[in-house]
Amino acid sequence: MAGYELYTKHARVWLPDAVEVWKSAKLVKDYSSGDQTLFLQLEEDGTEVQYKVDPRTHNLPPLRNPDILVGENDLTALSYLNEPAVLHNIKVRFIDSKLIYTYCGIVLVAVNPYESLPIYEADIIHAYSGQNMADMDPHIFAVAEEAYKQMARDQQNQSIIVSGESGAGKTVSAKYAMRYFATVSGVSGEADIEERVLASNPIMEALGNAKTTRNDNSSRFGKYIEIGFDKKHRIIGAHMRTYLLEKSRVVYQTQGERNYHIFYQLCASSHLPEFQPFKLGGADDFHCTNQGQNPVIDGVDDTKEMCSTRRALSLLGISERHQMEMYQILAAILHLSNVEVKEHSQDRSSILADDAHLVVFCELMGVPYKEMAHWLCHRKLKATTETYVKCVSKTNAVNGRDALAKHIYARIFSWIVGCINNVLKSAVKQHSFIGVLDIYGYVIIFMFVNFPCFLNILSYFTRFETFDINSFEQFCINYANEKLQQQFNLHVFKLEQEEYMKEQIPWTLIDFYDNQPCINLIEAKLGILDLLDEECKMPQGSDGSWSQKMYNTLLKQKDHFDKPRLSNTAFIIHHFADKVEYQCDGFLEKNKDTVNEEQIHVLQNSKFDFLLKLFEGNEKTTSSSKSITGKSGRSQRGNKKTVGMQFRQSLHLLMDTLNATTPHYVRCIKPNDHKKPFSLDPVRAVQQLRACGILETIRISAAGFPSRWTYQEFFSRYRVLMKQKDVLPDGKETCRNVLKKLIQDQNLYQFGKNKIFFRAGQVAFLEKLRSEQLRRACVSIQKTIRCWLARKKYLRMKQSAITIQRHVRGHQARCYVNCLRRTRAAVVIQRNVRMWAARERYRKLRSASIVIQCFFRTYAARKLYYKLVYEQKALVIQKWAKGWLARKHYQRTRADIILLQSCVRRMMAKKELKRLKVDARSVEHFKDLNVGMENKIMQLQHKIDEQHKEVSELGERLNAAAKTQAMEQERHCKEIENLHRSEQQAQAEAKTLPSLLEQLSFLQQELENTRREKEVLEDQRKIDKAQTQLVVEELNNKNSLLSNEKKDLDKLIQEQTQQLTDIKGQMENKEQLEKELIEERSRYHRLSNEHLHLEELHKDLKEELEVRISSRKEQWSPRSQKPESDYSSKSAECSPILGSTNGQTSTVDKEVETPSTVDLPLILKLQRRVRELEREKQSLQRQLDEKEAQEENYAEEERTELDLETLKRQELESENKKLKQDLSTLRKSLTSENSELMPPAVGSTTYGILLEQLTSSNEELEMRKEEVLLLQSHLVRQDAMKYKDSAIGEGVKLELGDLPSFQDLDRSTDIHTLNEDGELWLAYEGLKETNRILECQMQTLEKQHREQNEKLQDEVNTLKEEKEQQQKLLAQILVLPEDARIEAGLKLEITRLTNENLELMVQQDKQDKTISNLNKELQLYMNKVEQFEANEKNTHLMTNTPAKAVSIPRKEKEYQGMLEYKEGDENRLVKNLILDMKARGVALSFLPGLPAYVIFMCLRYADHVNNDQRVSTLLNSVLCSIKGVIKRKGKDFGVSSFWLANTCRLLHCLRQYSGDETFKTHNTSKQNQHCLTNFELTEYQNVFGDLAVQIYRQLIKSMEDILQPLIVSSMLEQESIHGVLGSKPSGMRKRSSSSPEEEAVTVEVLLQQLGHWHITMCQHGMDSDLIKQVVRQQFYVICAVTLNHLLLRKDMCSWSKGLQIRYNVWQLEEWLLERDMSNCGAKESLEPLVQAAQLLQVKKKTEADAQAICNMCAGLTTAQIVKVLTLYTPVIEFEERVTTTFITTIKDILKDRQNSSTLMMDAKKIFSVTLSFSPSSVALETIQIPTSLNLGFLHRI
Repeated sequence: MAGYELYTKHARVWLPDAVEVWKSAKLVKDYSSGDQTLFLQLEEDGTEVQYKVDPRTHNLPPLRNPDILVGENDLTALSYLNEPAVLHNIKVRFIDSKLIYTYCGIVLVAVNPYESLPIYEADIIHAYSGQNMADMDPHIFAVAEEAYKQMARDQQNQSIIVSGESGAGKTVSAKYAMRYFATVSGVSGEADIEERVLASNPIMEALGNAKTTRNDNSSRFGKYIEIGFDKKHRIIGAHMRTYLLEKSRVVYQTQGERNYHIFYQLCASSHLPEFQPFKLGGADDFHCTNQGQNPVIDGVDDTKEMCSTRRALSLLGISERHQMEMYQILAAILHLSNVEVKEHSQDRSSILADDAHLVVFCELMGVPYKEMAHWLCHRKLKATTETYVKCVSKTNAVNGRDALAKHIYARIFSWIVGCINNVLKSAVKQHSFIGVLDIYGYVIIFMFVNFPCFLNILSYFTRFETFDINSFEQFCINYANEKLQQQFNLHVFKLEQEEYMKEQIPWTLIDFYDNQPCINLIEAKLGILDLLDEECKMPQGSDGSWSQKMYNTLLKQKDHFDKPRLSNTAFIIHHFADKVEYQCDGFLEKNKDTVNEEQIHVLQNSKFDFLLKLFEGNEKTTSSSKSITGKSGRSQRGNKKTVGMQFRQSLHLLMDTLNATTPHYVRCIKPNDHKKPFSLDPVRAVQQLRACGILETIRISAAGFPSRWTYQEFFSRYRVLMKQKDVLPDGKETCRNVLKKLIQDQNLYQFGKNKIFFRAGQVAFLEKLRSEQLRRACVSIQKTIRCWLARKKYLRMKQSAITIQRHVRGHQARCYVNCLRRTRAAVVIQRNVRMWAARERYRKLRSASIVIQCFFRTYAARKLYYKLVYEQKALVIQKWAKGWLARKHYQRTRADIILLQSCVRRMMAKKELKRLKVDARSVEHFKDLNVGMENKIMQLQHKIDEQHKEVSELGERLNAAAKTQAMEQERHCKEIENLHRSEQQAQAEAKTLPSLLEQLSFLQQELENTRREKEVLEDQRKIDKAQTQLVVEELNNKNSLLSNEKKDLDKLIQEQTQQLTDIKGQMENKEQLEKELIEERSRYHRLSNEHLHLEELHKDLKEELEVRISSRKEQWSPRSQKPESDYSSKSAECSPILGSTNGQTSTVDKEVETPSTVDLPLILKLQRRVRELEREKQSLQRQLDEKEAQEENYAEEERTELDLETLKRQELESENKKLKQDLSTLRKSLTSENSELMPPAVGSTTYGILLEQLTSSNEELEMRKEEVLLLQSHLVRQDAMKYKDSAIGEGVKLELGDLPSFQDLDRSTDIHTLNEDGELWLAYEGLKETNRILECQMQTLEKQHREQNEKLQDEVNTLKEEKEQQQKLLAQILVLPEDARIEAGLKLEITRLTNENLELMVQQDKQDKTISNLNKELQLYMNKVEQFEANEKNTHLMTNTPAKAVSIPRKEKEYQGMLEYKEGDENRLVKNLILDMKARGVALSFLPGLPAYVIFMCLRYADHVNNDQRVSTLLNSVLCSIKGVIKRKGKDFGVSSFWLANTCRLLHCLRQYSGDETFKTHNTSKQNQHCLTNFELTEYQNVFGDLAVQIYRQLIKSMEDILQPLIVSSMLEQESIHGVLGSKPSGMRKRSSSSPEEEAVTVEVLLQQLGHWHITMCQHGMDSDLIKQVVRQQFYVICAVTLNHLLLRKDMCSWSKGLQIRYNVWQLEEWLLERDMSNCGAKESLEPLVQAAQLLQVKKKTEADAQAICNMCAGLTTAQIVKVLTLYTPVIEFEERVTTTFITTIKDILKDRQNSSTLMMDAKKIFSVTLSFSPSSVALETIQIPTSLNLGFLHRI
């Protein structure tokens, strides 16, 4: 179609503007061919303008792209490729979307934001790593990733060319590119290459950067950095090359500029001690630093910058000495610039003899002052045979001085670059490299900044600049930029050509600007550089002659060369960007770069070593030139390379390097000159776009087919333009048919192999058709909807009218009814009012009569009441008077009787006390007869003592009260006497009578008060008396309790006597059994003798003796014990005497064995003593009562009586102590060892009665002992005689010293005769053993009896409590109504049954434990029986002939859940079970967790045999093997899943069978039998837990490696909902997923992968909790990766993409629901992604919408919300962009939200795993081992 057809009404175009460069306008009416005027309306203010069309060229204004294409990532995706479209797209992205990067085909356009942005973090680097360049938003990381990927894939070197004017951000872009390489290359040892390269930046900036009029830190040299990589693509080193340092800046700066930063840093640090020898001052003191008259940069501290420079030099390994030497030379340059040259004549000059700056210069440089001063003003001329020294003019001398300064500075700069390269050099061989070129800035743009002399002439062309001159430096830079622009154009054309050939479409040669003629003009033969070099060789060559040669040679031959009209010393070159005028002055001098050789010789003869090191190169060239003889000076000058020649060679070398690499271009744009953040100056931006080749790229693209769509994208986008019949199964054929109908001219598009190519403007035409079609569809939809809305409105109005009519008519009817009701109501009201009035009159009359009657009746009743009250009070007075008289008489009579009783009782108490003392002395021996009652007596005595103490305390209190009363009486008596004296004085002194009377009244009051206090004390005394009585009553009660306890003890003694009788019966039975044992022993002796006799016949004497000794030793141990038991059984009657008397049991035994004639009198006497003590206590209590009842006059008598009572108490206590001592002595005598065979000592009258009663019993016991000893000794003697001659008899040592000594001398002979053969010692040992056995039996019986009593008592208590509870509940139930009673009864029954069930469950648990224990014992017994039977069977087979075989049915074996293996089989087990196990296929057919079960069963066997070495070896081998498998095959998900499941199962088995009660509750009784018994493996549990966590992390890592390529394509790129999403043109950089050869990745593919993993984990038997944690981690990774790519891809932030994401998330949630994992936390982990999708779909206009968004997006950070809103891009025309005002509102609302400021989610985050305990229900004894595992060496037990 023709281009004119697009200029229709409402079409939008761009108009040129002087301020904004381009303005947008809209056509008011259609344009037709031949019209001379376009009628337009400006969109900014609505002004109507006219645009004149040139009738010859018919150049119409450029069309504006649709809004849907504005803000594209790639400028080549624009339908209309023109300058205003490019500028507007960059402006929208930079200002509105805050995006600084934009693609322009193969070029990355970077706009300096002048603000720090969070887009260079490590997570951003990881997000771009491995991604295709077109899949992500434009970024420097995307370019670096593309270069790195192509280097690794194609094995070809790469280069990144960063260009732009000063301040555009070239260095920062290069720095971030190097940071990306260092991060993604995975460097380890050389990880600091990037840091070292970046550390060189402060040094290179200090020595190579300076302040210009447009940039405070302008780089004044070119830089090319090669980053070297090894074969594994890791950074190993770097190398830096520099180009064309601006040496002229050392000696000259224009107004407002500065010299290199290092000079100002030196001047600012001149006060430091180390810089004092340099004799520096301020920057204004030196000529080379004060020319620009602006030595200070705002916001820059040169002192701090100097510290940074020194720190960087130290970091790069430059020593402090070399640094100071470098600073010394730089300081010398400063002083050299201040050297003044004095002019003597036109061709003669000199320097003052005392020039201070030259003196300092010579001192610092180590050269003689005279020589340097001489050669600064002279020069040496060499002829053929002679040499002349000639003076020079002042101008030439100053130029020579400046040349020397520039030469020295260039040497220092080269030395620094060499030092940096040495540091960055790597010893490893470089395999490939990526070059980063940070060079001047192409053509005019660089000229704008880098060299001020050229800027001046350029500003003339741009009308607003103030600079004047462009010289040799600008010429060289523009020459370099021409070469780079040519290389760029050729590369762009090459890529276009390759694309067309790849798609197999016919193409014609694209006409693009070729700047080869301009390059030939500069570098060809007889070109500008050639003529310049030729002129430099001439002896009399000058700038004027050179310019004339150029005019004559180039003016007519070259189109790009021109001569200014008004100048003969300048020339103009037509560069590819614009024309530039150069001034010829200084070209020759700068090209020759001549330095006076004599000055150099002076410096080379310096004593300064560092200076000599700098000029080593000059020495070599000088020496080589001297060695050549026969050559003239002209030929020597001809051999020296000029600056132009050197620059051309280095430029050719750079171009060769770039041509050998794959270039990547970054064009940096400086948005404004004021460094305002996110502010774009259109004029400056257009200038840079024109100069840096962006528009040339656009023009080349526009010349061909700039718009490219895949068939699928075209079909999805323009499906609305097709009819149903046009859609064919073949998508390509469908697209072809549709395009033929839509675009008639087939030259405007081409069908490629995979894409459709469109000419410029055709996509806009298709978009116009699509918009019209959509608009028509919208109109149709609106028409239908409006009809439907109108009909709905009519129906509502009709219904409303009917409703209103109905309500009005109803209202009228209701009004009529109300009128009737009012009339009827009025009649009723009148009737009722009249009735009420009559009733009121009647009520008033009735109430008046009632009141009168009431008052009269009240008066009569009151009179009767008063009369009755009077009579009643008289009776009460009489009653109280008679009662008082009777009480008085009673009190007097009672007091007399009490006094008489107290006197009589005192006399009786004294008599009783005397009688008690006598009785106390006569009953002492009864206390020792019963040891068991001593403790009770001591307790009673202790309680009596406490009562006495209380009595004494009460007496002391009474004494204190009596004393206080006596003191009060004395005081009162004294006061009365004083009163008497005062009264006498009062009588004597009548004058003072009134005052005395007053004193008397006062004293009387005090006396009255004293009497009151006395009464109070008496009341207190009565209270104390009552309390004492209560204490006495308590003591009486305690005494009664003690008596009851005594009765209980008597009963207990009787019960124990009965138990002793039973024990005696048992002992008799035992004696009978022992007799039978003796008979069996005798038979055994006979058999052993016969056996010995047979052995003597067959063996020699020595062997016979050894065998007999060993056999007898084996037989002696049971025989030596049995006589002891016999003896102990026969001497059981003597055990009570030899037993211990410390415990209550021994005491009871003694009491039982003592005859009853002794026990009863003792008990009666003790009871009598207790009663006497009680009577004594009662008498003391009565005496205390009598003392308390006495008056105050008997206080002294009370004290004396109390003293007597205390004496009596002390006597009683002393008597009690004596009784205790006697009792202890008696006990010692009875319990001593010797007392069992001797009578008690004679001489104590106290023990007479006891001795008489015990004599007969002791004699009988002694006789029985003697008989037992005789019988036992006889038996022992017989046994000893049998083995007298054997070794056994020799081994028996009978020592008499061990026997007890007896005090009875009469029996000593009998004892020795009995002890002749040692039988007495054996009898004694047997007796002690018998006593111990009896004591143990008694203790066990007593313990059992006590436990039974406690159990019975507990049961009785529980029954009582239950009974009481039931009674209470029954009483409560009876009170309730019948329904509630039934309900309460049911509740009670339920609770009762529940309690019974609980008790039964407890009993069942106990029974289960008992059964398990019995089963274990039974199993042990069965094993013993089986072993015994096996032994018997073997012996039977060996002794007897084989019997006839009998068929016995075989029983099924019962296994113990263990696997037996031999030592050393651990390696075989690990190899077959772990190392050779195949997780896929073979392992799936086994029981889940089979390896874990097998390992644990082997572990159980090691525990069963109690071999700790086996346990540790087995577990350590398993651990190492699993770690090895994971290390080798950990990337395989199936292997990681299999061993994670088995490791967890083994860990659960270690816990389940550990024997811990917390884990045993989950087991069956059979499983509890399989618990480990010998080893505690808690530490190994922790080790296996750590191993499981390690495998889990490896599993997650392998899962992420598979998920990463699927997530973005399935969740973001793939369009699952067809017809909703619309794709937009993506320019030259198509998305990776658009290629038809690649299989489309959908959500179904992702879900299939997740389902496969889930099935695998389930088949491997992984715990469900662990599976849920894995799924949660998977969903988190999906959410993080999807959200991160959404935040980095502007093309994905649209309403339709939000719908697609929510649909995909819904599919993931459905997947969770199908597998019952909704509660695993995976759904919650997708919440940030869901909120981001909702954010793309919600309304984004008003403040309420902003508040709703903030409330909805709680899972997103503020940065993420703002980023999504900023990236939001409409896909269709009906959507609207998010305004900056709305984004600002969002920021204001979210400014107080406390959340992370990071933009990206951490996709590498792994949640902490929890290994919860999961018991296994598999019985170990049922597990079968498959033969395929080759574990035949394991045996089930």
